[in-house]
Amino acid sequence: MHELAISERIVAAITERLGDARVTRVVLEVGSLSGVVPDAVRFCFDVCAQGTSLDGAALDIVTLPARARCSSCAAESEIVDPLAVCPCGSVSLEVMGGQELRIKEVEVR
Repeated sequence: MHELAISERIVAAITERLGDARVTRVVLEVGSLSGVVPDAVRFCFDVCAQGTSLDGAALDIVTLPARARCSSCAAESEIVDPLAVCPCGSVSLEVMGGQELRIKEVEVR
């Protein structure tokens, strides 16, 4: 379960940056093609935050859609599968988004 390692790193990155400041909310952006399971991150985040300045902080996860550009017709579209097919029939798609995983916002008291 790589979500545990991801959650540990999120907590560590925030505490390294903010020290003992009491964190009340964290907003995490997760791309739909990132391979990260949001519910698993939520569970692991709560476990990893225990005993830290993030203990009890709310975790809001924003799922970002995947986008791709067709190399044949240059159309951009939202995709749900990395093996998607363009409406023009081409399979030559360049993924332009949806693989992100980033801490978007941290709220402190």
